[in-house]
Amino acid sequence: MANKMLFASLRGRLAKKADARNLAGGRAYLYEDRQKLAQLAATGSIGDLFYQSAEMELDQVLAATESVPDDFLARTAVYARQKGHMKDLPALLLAVLASRDTGLFAQAFPMVVTDGKMLRNFVQIMRSGQTGRRSLGTRPKALVRAWLNTASTYQLLQASIGNDPSLADVIKMVHPKPRDEEREALFAWLIGKPCDVEKLPVEVRDYVAFKENPKGRRVPDVPFQMLTHLPLTREDWTALAERGSWTMVRMNLNTFLRHGVFEGGRFFKAKAVGMVADILRDPKRIRKARVFPYQLLTAYQALSGEMPAEIREALHDAMEISVANVPAFKGQVVVCPDVSGSMVSPVTGYRKGATTVTRCVDVAALISAAVLRRNRGATVLPFEVDVREVKLTARDTILTNAQKLIEQWGGGTNCAAPLIWLNRKGRAPDLVILVSDNQSWAGLHRGASTGVMREWEKLKRRNPDAKLVCIDIAPYGTAQAVSRPDILNVGGFSDAVFDQVAAFAEDRMNADQWVGEIEAIELT
Repeated sequence: MANKMLFASLRGRLAKKADARNLAGGRAYLYEDRQKLAQLAATGSIGDLFYQSAEMELDQVLAATESVPDDFLARTAVYARQKGHMKDLPALLLAVLASRDTGLFAQAFPMVVTDGKMLRNFVQIMRSGQTGRRSLGTRPKALVRAWLNTASTYQLLQASIGNDPSLADVIKMVHPKPRDEEREALFAWLIGKPCDVEKLPVEVRDYVAFKENPKGRRVPDVPFQMLTHLPLTREDWTALAERGSWTMVRMNLNTFLRHGVFEGGRFFKAKAVGMVADILRDPKRIRKARVFPYQLLTAYQALSGEMPAEIREALHDAMEISVANVPAFKGQVVVCPDVSGSMVSPVTGYRKGATTVTRCVDVAALISAAVLRRNRGATVLPFEVDVREVKLTARDTILTNAQKLIEQWGGGTNCAAPLIWLNRKGRAPDLVILVSDNQSWAGLHRGASTGVMREWEKLKRRNPDAKLVCIDIAPYGTAQAVSRPDILNVGGFSDAVFDQVAAFAEDRMNADQWVGEIEAIELT
């Protein structure tokens, strides 16, 4: 009789041999060079994670940049900023590009450095020496100068909030030539030098006057953070909420509560609560803010117990609007959020003084709840070593169902668990969406492939047209499934992921198209 192990079945041959080990020690697959950089750029924030330190992540990213052409590096930086809405990785990739191709760097710079925070991030990374140089160089200095002279007054004031480096440090470093007398006075004021106050922009003059004597004066139109240390009245705080950006209002709901914005007489309270609620659920403001759905979850989880019910309801409404582009898929849909122990890592990593309370498990739960909301016949299978069966109601809000899934957190990781469950039940779904950090190690270890690939081949026997989408939300650099016509590996946690899943499910995007989207970006 033929050797059964040697002469494997067709199913076994299709399950490609694993070529790597993940950080948990389990079998895994390496990403192709361009796909690896894309995955790191879409999920990385250079912070400590469950399996990896910030230093390890930085080494991974720098190694990945060495394996791709300069034009792909430039386009990935733009993609990570404009589509993935990332902050640190685009600046890092731009800094690497500055030492490799100054022409491509100049094209990518204005598409990546879209605000003062990104400008300071870029300068900080360049000065660190991590990308091969400690000075900015001629072309980078010229582009930084140009940004300083073309930015609006409000953008410069926003950029002045924060240190290491401060905006004053940047100005002193590049010595911009002011475009006019007003900008000359503003640069002097920003670096603490004497200036002609009468030549300052009107909003800065108002701020200086308000600091000297706030009594009877209107709160100046400057960034919120420049005012919080001043003796503001309840009416001042209400005025700040009324004219604040959507993001500022979302981040400071508890602050407004503490300062009495939602208190007072019946008319005043009702007016203030309604005004803030209307801001939070305003579709135009939500789209303009390019909000991550997980940021809304963070805001909701952080709400004080004394927060008015209308504000809570407004956050529910905002969440529904923020994921409005989640499609309704054809056929049977199964979504599988990883709720294992390693998913406890903050989604942007542990960062001293800036660690988000939102974890990878929160993002996985949120994606799953959003898919269920638009696909009411979908099956949700939270998993760790095994599937945890939990009852969800599609009519419930996204935040409600996400919270139920989050409560399932804990245990080892077996990314094959939901596929094993489906195979045992004889299910043949058309689309399976798996959301994980891909650090699978538990379960059976037969064969040379991963458990995900072995179980997927079993499922494909019942439904040859089935598709698997693996959404990777941590920058660990390996996958549990091989990209091919029926399997898409995609990274990130912005709403761009929903577009890619929809395109793949509808045969408008092949397994390599995620990289193709990056390569199609036109540099200015």
